[in-house]
Amino acid sequence: MGSSCGCCVTLVLVFCLWGVLISLSSAARLSASRQKLEVAKHLNRLNKPPVKTIQSPDGDTIDCVPISKQPAFDHPFLKDHKIQTRPSFHPEGLFEENKLSEKPDAKTHTPITQLWHANGRCPEDTIPVRRAKEEDVLRASSVKRYGRKKHRAIPKPRSAEPDLINQSGHQHAIAYVEGDKYYGAKATLNVWEPRIQQPNEFSLSQLWILGGSFGQDLNSIEAGWQVSPDLYGDNNTRLFTYWTSDAYQATGCYNLLCSGFIQVNSEIAMGATISPVSAYRNSQFDISILIWKDPKEGHWWMQFGNDYVLGYWPSFLFSYLADSASMIEWGGEVVNSEPDGQHTSTQMGSGHFPEEGFGKASYFRNIQVVDSSNNLKAPKGIGTFTEQSNCYDVQTGSNGDWGHYFYYGGPGKNPNCQ
Repeated sequence: MGSSCGCCVTLVLVFCLWGVLISLSSAARLSASRQKLEVAKHLNRLNKPPVKTIQSPDGDTIDCVPISKQPAFDHPFLKDHKIQTRPSFHPEGLFEENKLSEKPDAKTHTPITQLWHANGRCPEDTIPVRRAKEEDVLRASSVKRYGRKKHRAIPKPRSAEPDLINQSGHQHAIAYVEGDKYYGAKATLNVWEPRIQQPNEFSLSQLWILGGSFGQDLNSIEAGWQVSPDLYGDNNTRLFTYWTSDAYQATGCYNLLCSGFIQVNSEIAMGATISPVSAYRNSQFDISILIWKDPKEGHWWMQFGNDYVLGYWPSFLFSYLADSASMIEWGGEVVNSEPDGQHTSTQMGSGHFPEEGFGKASYFRNIQVVDSSNNLKAPKGIGTFTEQSNCYDVQTGSNGDWGHYFYYGGPGKNPNCQ
């Protein structure tokens, strides 16, 4: 009698466990299919119907989307927005059609292009948009966080007390100015392809236009180049922009991955691969980026190189930056996830320290700010900041040709940086 009862109990337990496993696996299936549906809906929102599609040699798909159908216009405040096809004013004075192409930059050997140009161009009145793929979204921690920076990703120069040094896992080597009202900034950035140790880390070089405190209400407009396997699925160097009006919490994103930035240029794709890049003791390539506030309309415009006015961030996206910026930063940022409890070997810039100089270390040159009269000026009282100078460092200088410049970067993990 006892043994048959024992069998019954065992059978009941087996059936119970079996039932639990079945319900767990169907719940997992349900949540996986729910996630798939959520991802598909998000991709549908982001990837607008193109009039032409171009396959890039690096595997990207570039969609030529009608300018009025771009992601920006999903924003409720932009429903009736009249697109400004060009800025009213340019920092060196009144904006003219020929203004941008009359001064070719003597330092660049070959114009830097984007890889997808090899296979075609977008027609006028369209903009090139890098198509987001399912695997791109799935690499993010959630659909909602796709295309967004983590919180606390801002270099705060005065916060270098030891307990704050690696609180956010982000490390910087930057030059900065503060203490005035700024209406834009410019720089020419040396372009490299730094090595990334972990797929969840990145390395970037950029300008920051900042307004507000470093609390919950920080406004930031950012642009530069980055290597981010998490965001793009490869190790290519890519042109990027970013914006936030609440310290990276709920607003803003990279490139065109949310509504905000309005692109007006048909030749340059945000997030697309930049080519060629610099090589150690070999040819050097750089790109120039200018961001400025149009005094008439109040929007923040971005120009890439001498020829491409890319588009603008409407001023209503911001609180502090609706007026002006209170700080400008230029430089490098990496994520240090401390793999194996040691400092990452993700490189910043060229992966070499500033003292190695031209052709070996990465640089920013001709750094300038835009003043209240909409003129480009040399920055006054440049400060520098780095959390751990034996991992990544920064050194400033100035001369006639390069104006104010600095070398920056480093290898990360090395005998003096563990």
